[in-house]
Amino acid sequence: MKNQRLKKSRNAMVAIAAIAALALAGCSAQNGGGDKTDAGGKDAKSSFSNVSIVVPADPGGGWDQTGRTMAKVLTEDKIVKTAPVTNVGGAGGTIGLAQLATEKDPATLMVNGLVMVGAIETNASKVRLEDTTPIARLTDEPLVVVVPADSKYKDLKSLVEDIVDKGQAITVTGGSAGGADHILAGLLLDAAGVKSADIPAKLNYTPNAGGGEAVSLILGGKVAAGISGVGEFQQHIEAGKMRALAVSSEKPVEQLPDVPTITDAGYDVVLTNWRGVIAPGDISAADRAELERIVTEMHDSEAWKKELETKGWADAFLTGSELDSFVKQNISDVQGTLKNIGLI
Repeated sequence: MKNQRLKKSRNAMVAIAAIAALALAGCSAQNGGGDKTDAGGKDAKSSFSNVSIVVPADPGGGWDQTGRTMAKVLTEDKIVKTAPVTNVGGAGGTIGLAQLATEKDPATLMVNGLVMVGAIETNASKVRLEDTTPIARLTDEPLVVVVPADSKYKDLKSLVEDIVDKGQAITVTGGSAGGADHILAGLLLDAAGVKSADIPAKLNYTPNAGGGEAVSLILGGKVAAGISGVGEFQQHIEAGKMRALAVSSEKPVEQLPDVPTITDAGYDVVLTNWRGVIAPGDISAADRAELERIVTEMHDSEAWKKELETKGWADAFLTGSELDSFVKQNISDVQGTLKNIGLI
């Protein structure tokens, strides 16, 4: 009788242990980030069923469009179960970047790009792009210089010459300080013959944390001109509320076929704005590989290709060591450009 009770007790303990093990395994499987080992002690692959997307800007701009488009494709194509988007605006993405430095969840993707590279320099950010984990470069987009529909400026030359002549009296708005829009404004003055040392005093540039604010300033006639990605201003141009003066690509863009390039307008300037995603800097190689797999599956989907076409984004997909090399070179190039046009 005693042996039977002992046997039942041992069986119960085994059952409880098995249930506990299954529960722990279930918790890990919900979002299986982090380093894991198999029975042989070898590193196992990471597996994320959910990812968080951080947009380091206010709603309405190119980064916000990118993050929300990613979330839509990732969930609708069932690549992941959920992909909530959080906006952390300010300082060209460097506020969000500082937050990413303390993020403990490896299944986190932050939208970034050329704007952040420049903002890190102009804001003297303590957290740098080199402190993060590059996951993918996604898109490349030309910028467009616009004015309100009723503006006196009919072409780019008249606007630039007025800025050269009147300086601070002419206000230009765009994204964050040191970002692609700001750099383009500086390059235009440089191409117009303004000395590098004089550009900061000559250029009255009003930065914004998101595209929505810039649109309001332009449509409200509060500024003379604006610069942003083609996709951010396209609907307002097509609606006749803004006039596009020039695009910053080598050739005219499909969305705005009648708008000349900046080069055609008389200024030897070409600049495109790349966007991608990064992850926290201390994630494991397995976690990076899993995030790359997720983003690659998204990139290869028909839904993503359709979004690229709709928004006029060029496919600039890049991952791995090639991405690492690109980011390193881009940081060096932007530092040089910002110094040459007097912004740092």
